[in-house]
Amino acid sequence: MPPMASDGDGIDGQRRHWRSTFEANPTMYGTQPSEPGRYAVELFRAEGVRDVAELGAGQGRDTLAFLHAGMSVTAFDYADEGLAELRKAAAAAGVEDRLTTIVSDAREPLPLPDSSTDAVYSHMLFNMALKIPQLERLSAEIHRVLRPAGLHVYTVRHIGDAHYRAGTEHGDNMFENDGFIVHFFDQDLVDHLAAGFRTVDQTSFEEGALPRRLWRITQRKN
Repeated sequence: MPPMASDGDGIDGQRRHWRSTFEANPTMYGTQPSEPGRYAVELFRAEGVRDVAELGAGQGRDTLAFLHAGMSVTAFDYADEGLAELRKAAAAAGVEDRLTTIVSDAREPLPLPDSSTDAVYSHMLFNMALKIPQLERLSAEIHRVLRPAGLHVYTVRHIGDAHYRAGTEHGDNMFENDGFIVHFFDQDLVDHLAAGFRTVDQTSFEEGALPRRLWRITQRKN
């Protein structure tokens, strides 16, 4: 049984950890888009998506793929250190005119009007140190800002991952390894957070050297 941590400062502590990590590693995840990023580009192109809200954009490897595909992107992250690298990369590629970056906390309402974006995308944002009520509010906010029949693509590490139940336990299926707290999803949580959406695809994939085991989930707003 892993040790149980005291509540501590949760996501605020994670923010400090990510800021220092981004500062030390300006291209932490490389410059090529992730597998779900490539998938989302093709899906969004096929659906005629014009604008994307990307949550937890980090240094923007997937953001740049959306921009290169001709979409406008509003990129959110709680660490401006990552967004600063994204802005530099977008300027170097000549696509900065379609990029907006906003420092934002996933626990707070999204600073976007109702029904204002065609698609919302995130890669592992839902795995952050967010408790279930916070995830419920985040899902409701995504539903609010999407246009009718808008698309939501997100990824999560799940309970089949090698790090599940390893390290320090924080409750709500959250475990800390190497300073990073991950909220591991089971199918019940995916289904619970789908209120107001129709799930059109759920695909398993692996990423990284561990490897991380994830689900890529595609939803359409009802």
